[in-house]
Amino acid sequence: MEANEAQELQEQQEHGGESSLRPVAFTMSVLAVLVAVTTVLGHRTHTEAVLRQAKASDTWNEYQAKKNRAYDTDLATKLLDELAVADKDAAKKTAKEWSEHQGKWADDLKEEQKEALALEAEVKQAEIRANFFDFGEALLEIGLVVSSVTLLTRSRIYWYLGIGASIVGVASVVWGMLIK
Repeated sequence: MEANEAQELQEQQEHGGESSLRPVAFTMSVLAVLVAVTTVLGHRTHTEAVLRQAKASDTWNEYQAKKNRAYDTDLATKLLDELAVADKDAAKKTAKEWSEHQGKWADDLKEEQKEALALEAEVKQAEIRANFFDFGEALLEIGLVVSSVTLLTRSRIYWYLGIGASIVGVASVVWGMLIK
């Protein structure tokens, strides 16, 4: 065998090794894209949870403010009933107006509480979805790294392990997307 033939055989073997790793490289590219998409989904869902929590806090603050106002009005109404005032009729009229407000505010309180509880439920749901996205992202990253070991070792078992971890990661992301 001549030197040219030996060199040619070596080049063919190297090219053959590279072409057998093309599916691994392609898989790694797809996994990298999936990791990026999953990361964005996770970040957006975490942001959604934070914004909804802020809105829930605002709603609870409104609820508390209305409750305080109603309590203060109730105390003032009772005080007007108990005190000896010069114009009893005017005091009774004012107390009656305040009592009418009390009824409306009681309804408002129920609505505020209902809205705040609904927002808190949405926060919990967004946090659960974000956890699925985070878990999926971690598994996709693990799949990507384990698959890359195939390029170093030329052993396809790492590629298969990486694909397995990635499938579980994709399933986690899909599950997170299905949660409504």
